[in-house]
Amino acid sequence: MHQLTSKRRILGIDPGSRLTGFGVVDFDGDQAVYVASGTVKSIEGAFADRLRQIFLSVGGIVDQFHPDLVAVESVFMHKNASSALKLGHARSAAICATFAHGIEIHEYAPREIKQAIVGTGAATKEQVQHMVVSILKLDGVPAPDAADALAAALCHGHQWRIQVQLGNGKAIASSR
Repeated sequence: MHQLTSKRRILGIDPGSRLTGFGVVDFDGDQAVYVASGTVKSIEGAFADRLRQIFLSVGGIVDQFHPDLVAVESVFMHKNASSALKLGHARSAAICATFAHGIEIHEYAPREIKQAIVGTGAATKEQVQHMVVSILKLDGVPAPDAADALAAALCHGHQWRIQVQLGNGKAIASSR
């Protein structure tokens, strides 16, 4: 069995055309440590202006926290095709903001994230929030979109640990 010896900083992103959640988690071996979280609000203005706000805000988050990789929730069909298309554009704006930094990007379906964090792919937002608070030992409850982003980061951190322990992944030392 491989030992986890490297640190990884993971930026989780829960994309949305009006609210995009972000969460930053450090992994050191088996320990997940909360760094930061919040919500990018892109509620006003034309759709292109809202996408620009997502792009610039996520770029600023990357500049501030220097993540080693990004875990982003994939697009799913929610209310209708138009909503899914807007979500896809918002997701693309967030992902493109990381390109200049050469950061690895990993995608997870919402059900996959919920399964990893709560134990069921049909978990509610409240259940995800509760487990994120419990896992990261937070004093307060993050906003739902921020909790979903933290859950994406935790999901990837757990997947990465499993791959390393099985010998299918590489523990890459952080440049910090």
